[in-house]
Amino acid sequence: MTSYFRPSVDAMVGYVPGEQPKPGTNIIKLNTNENPYPPSPDAIAVLRNLDSEWLRRYPDSYANDFRKAVSEVLEIPVDWIIVSNGSDDLLNIVMRACAELGRKVVYPMPTYVLYRTLAQMQPAEYVEIPYPDDYHLPIEELVAANGAVTFVASPNSPSGHAVPVDHLRQLAARLSGVLVVDEAYVDFADETALPLVKEFENVIVIRTLSKGYSLAGLRLGFGIANPQLLSGLFKVKDSYNIDAIACLVGAAAIRDQAYKNECVQKVKASRAKLAVDLKQLGFKLWDSQTNFLLAQPPKGNAEEIYLALKERGILVRYFKHPGLEDKLRITVGTDEQNQILIEMLVNLS
Repeated sequence: MTSYFRPSVDAMVGYVPGEQPKPGTNIIKLNTNENPYPPSPDAIAVLRNLDSEWLRRYPDSYANDFRKAVSEVLEIPVDWIIVSNGSDDLLNIVMRACAELGRKVVYPMPTYVLYRTLAQMQPAEYVEIPYPDDYHLPIEELVAANGAVTFVASPNSPSGHAVPVDHLRQLAARLSGVLVVDEAYVDFADETALPLVKEFENVIVIRTLSKGYSLAGLRLGFGIANPQLLSGLFKVKDSYNIDAIACLVGAAAIRDQAYKNECVQKVKASRAKLAVDLKQLGFKLWDSQTNFLLAQPPKGNAEEIYLALKERGILVRYFKHPGLEDKLRITVGTDEQNQILIEMLVNLS
């Protein structure tokens, strides 16, 4: 059959998201790093009281209501903020603005495999620099690769580790291209790279409301960078990439820092307990500053355990990628969900 697609699209393998059962399905879902707690009551109230006029009209193309909320909370000027349809949208915007054939995309591996997918879509050459066993940022190799765009997820998935901000600072100072610090999991971490955007005009910090704010279904993310860098990104974003509902609900959610922080503390406490329980079962774990744990079963039979848990109504994430075939990524659920997981693992051992 004749192909209708660009050669780069024919050649690529599309990104495969984690399994999403229908709402109401009797499944313990620990595979896609959603927050186990509901969104802010303030955000729910906005949704319930939404004026239908917001649906009839086109939304603000810059999502200024949400930008103002981010500005208030993070004490960043509004013109240093760009809003996107989830942080994935912003990753794509950066790629479209900065990368092409002859302009490389660079990142350490293992990490979020969407970076590879977006590079292939562009298309652009991509360079994957292996992380060492201790997940120390390979600064020299990243600099030598000379990317037009360099992605560093911190905290990283699937490892869960955070890159020290000073290491990111050293990298930013030596790169000629754009450094994208993907902070999707920053709400569960000890520090942020946000100060770097004031120090370097080539740094953008990207965040999402999917994790810490329990709004994965809303699809709302944002980036913070020098307005000079944002000017090129605004040129290539979709005209109305943020819907009015997301803008209003997201503004209410991000202003409710007390509720978000309360949920984050519960997740952190559950993460610590789950780590202890898994170690007692013989799992090897990596230190995590996220809402998930990377866990290696004592027998290395990760795929077998993944399939057995799935049959019993528990979803965790298994990646059939080099270096990850013997590991599972387990989202931190509620204490009750985590306990059911542990009991199931005991029965499987």
